[in-house]
Amino acid sequence: MAGGQRFDVVIIGSGLGGSAALHVLADSGLSILVLERGGYVRQERENWEIGEVVLRRRYNAADTWIDGEGKPFNPRAYYNVGGATKFYGGSALRFREDDFKARQLAGGSTVAWPFGYGELAPWYDRAEALLEVHGLAGEDPSEPTRPAFPFPPLEHEDRIAELAEAFHAQGLHPVHLPIAVDQGPRGRCIKGSPCDGFPCKVRAKGDAENRLLRPLLLKKPANIELWTEARAQRLVTDASGRRVIAVLVERHGESLRVEGGHFILSAGAVNSAALLLASSGPGHEGGLANSSGLVGRNFMCHNNTVVLALSPLRTNPTKFQKTLAIHDFYGDASAGKAALGAIQMRGKIRPEMLRGKQSPLLRLFASAIAERSIDFWVMSEDLADPENRVTLDGEGRIHLSLKPTNRPSHEALLKRLQKALHRAGLPIVIFDRRGIDAIQHQCGTLRFGNDPARSVLDQWCKAHDLDNLYAIDAGFMPSSAAVNPSLTLLAQALRAAERLKGELTTESAAFHLVR
Repeated sequence: MAGGQRFDVVIIGSGLGGSAALHVLADSGLSILVLERGGYVRQERENWEIGEVVLRRRYNAADTWIDGEGKPFNPRAYYNVGGATKFYGGSALRFREDDFKARQLAGGSTVAWPFGYGELAPWYDRAEALLEVHGLAGEDPSEPTRPAFPFPPLEHEDRIAELAEAFHAQGLHPVHLPIAVDQGPRGRCIKGSPCDGFPCKVRAKGDAENRLLRPLLLKKPANIELWTEARAQRLVTDASGRRVIAVLVERHGESLRVEGGHFILSAGAVNSAALLLASSGPGHEGGLANSSGLVGRNFMCHNNTVVLALSPLRTNPTKFQKTLAIHDFYGDASAGKAALGAIQMRGKIRPEMLRGKQSPLLRLFASAIAERSIDFWVMSEDLADPENRVTLDGEGRIHLSLKPTNRPSHEALLKRLQKALHRAGLPIVIFDRRGIDAIQHQCGTLRFGNDPARSVLDQWCKAHDLDNLYAIDAGFMPSSAAVNPSLTLLAQALRAAERLKGELTTESAAFHLVR
């Protein structure tokens, strides 16, 4: 095994959490290595080819995981520079104030965060600026108090504007969806090109690579290295078991040992938990950082359903559909309203996306449906359940056990939306409920909190059990809320990384002073 390389900080994963940590630490003068198990997503013709991306899954990881019943499945996981944000739709919403509290939902109770919304508010501001989020402050009754968005909202196209008016007439409050897409008079976005679930060929999407990594790496900083095709296999601790001293890496068929002063794990909620479980050893028999027994537990990824609404007499010529959201049913505990979830537009459905569905109706009438449908992504909060978890078998394969939680809230939300759509002149409503492979919003496997017996990380994302290991991805979330996790992940990543930067630069200054 080759070795001998050492860095002050080793970041495992170049998704939103890892890229944010690098963004903060870049000017510290510390030597930093970023390990990414995949490569770059090339800008190529296939970026926007539905057959390549959706049907042949050109960019998906080739992983096979095992579900709770022992059945194999292929998750929608992405291993590449920029992580899963290369394929997200750009939705950039803040959690609501009540999302940080313990709340009672129809299916059970949520877990409180170790701090409230106010602690994260300034980091949300910074996160929105970095991603170049478009939106309109003050129009969403469920949204916390906030300043203006960095960029104005994206305009609704005619069919969506008409739908918004129909919702208004029912007493609802449709709002402009906060979104990180460079669209406008001088924007890069090409309307009509696939976006939601596709990499952006013209770099108009506010993903981790485009907004955080690429601007930094183009400057070629001497203290930073990015290794692609480098998969972390195991973390190694010192004799005390309190410090990680190295990560074992497989790269281009070669086994490497990379040593470091501090380690930041940002491989995604499932794979970060899997790496800690794979790093068991003396003093850490149940996995690294796992004295609480919670590593890999409490997996969440929302209750998700795609809804297609249409009238047989009207087509939907909208080119960029993802501009509208409805949060009237999100819930306000202070007003005694039931928390059901969030409704937002999704990228426009194309016929090819329907022809691979199990439903004979969708396959047979794919072209007619796609030509007419207005498409939504509907999500409700799922609850932290310790039996919804990530484990490894003797061969190192990932097992993901997942039983649905809080389904009554989700079904009630779908009924509310269906009723509103019927009133808006869309009599045909089709539900496409997503299954275990839809892990785009994965979180919760490394819960943070103040009590080491009931959490894996502290509120700064440092492992309770180790002095120099951090986990900065959505695994830290103790609850999932009912909006996309990306902006909240980025806000907390910036907060945690700034704290770490202060500690490391202070240590470095003290070291040089002693010398």
